[in-house]
Amino acid sequence: MNDTLSIVDGVLSLSSFFTVTIGIIVLFVGRRINSASTLLQEFSIPEPVTGGILFSVLITLLFVLTDIEIQFDLTARDILLVYFFTTIGINASLKDLITGGKPLVILLCITIAYMILQNFTGISVAQLLGQDPAVGLLGGSVSLIGGHGTAIAWAPRIGEEYGVNSAMEIGIASATFGLILASLMGGPIAKYLITRNNLKPAEEIDAVCSKQEKAAEKGINSFEFLDAVFAIHICAIFGFILNEVVAEMGLQLPLFVTCLFAGIVITNLLPKKKRLITGTHWPTGSPAITLIADISLGTFLAMSLMSMQLWTLVDLAGPIFAILGAQFIIAILVNLYIVFPAMGKNYDAAVVCAGFGGISLGSTPTAMANMSAVSQKYGYSKQAFIIVPLVCAFFIDLVNAVMIPFFLSTFA
Repeated sequence: MNDTLSIVDGVLSLSSFFTVTIGIIVLFVGRRINSASTLLQEFSIPEPVTGGILFSVLITLLFVLTDIEIQFDLTARDILLVYFFTTIGINASLKDLITGGKPLVILLCITIAYMILQNFTGISVAQLLGQDPAVGLLGGSVSLIGGHGTAIAWAPRIGEEYGVNSAMEIGIASATFGLILASLMGGPIAKYLITRNNLKPAEEIDAVCSKQEKAAEKGINSFEFLDAVFAIHICAIFGFILNEVVAEMGLQLPLFVTCLFAGIVITNLLPKKKRLITGTHWPTGSPAITLIADISLGTFLAMSLMSMQLWTLVDLAGPIFAILGAQFIIAILVNLYIVFPAMGKNYDAAVVCAGFGGISLGSTPTAMANMSAVSQKYGYSKQAFIIVPLVCAFFIDLVNAVMIPFFLSTFA
């Protein structure tokens, strides 16, 4: 670990080991702040969001005062993202997928329509400001619903083919500010809907949660934890192979998407009996899988937010704020007046809205963190945790892969 940190030309580079360590600290700091703040608890602001934004502001102040830039090695963060989405696939039983069929299709249709609206909004505001339509697209589904990964993947092509010199900076800046807005939007929207309509989780869901709590109280031994890690790795290996196959076909998908799909397929193809190697059942819904999912999600989000270099966004703030302001208002209106009624105007619909608030301007981990924070305060929603990850993590990237080239060729 001799290269844990180094300073060269005013840049403090932190290795993956140090980055993970700070990410854990950020998560605990966020937890302590939330536990001491009634306001943050009231609006269900996720703990990694609280700590991550605080640290990113402190790092920005350090840069302003000392000219020292901190760069994090985020390799481990990306691995945690794969872990998290693989656990979602492992927990997705065919029975649950069939149960969530109609709501899943409804939410998917709404999300696709919203993506189209999001791109038209970005392009329209950009043109009003005298910017190239491609800039508006960078402030649309490329960076918002697409997130940092999609923005980084498409920005070089947009910059080269459409003459947007700062395409990468615009894409990353939009994704960064969108992530902050999404993190702060989901909880308040859910609180508003739940309190206004006096919504409560279903009794059968309470029973499910009670069983999960009793299982968790038994504890997790080392072999159960290792068994869950082993299952994740099996799915990730198949997910990597699938990702390479898909790439050969000309379709670029994030690795976590194919790992999620591999988890779903393997989980529902395996026979319901003990495996030969470990002598245990496939760990769908096990406390160990839940624990790994919680650790991966919280640490990933904390590392993502703490590593934001806010000072790099100042020069682009004007057009980006204008585009994101319009996107923010539309996202709230769509959530309140389309998503909530379409999903049934019940408690599950309110939790889905918290998740949709996360994905509309941010990322799937943000959606999951929003829903987790709401569930901790008001109660669990099985339906929301089934359909939102599938729509956000799997179908969205497939749709975006087709939609982005269409909008570029048509409007840019």
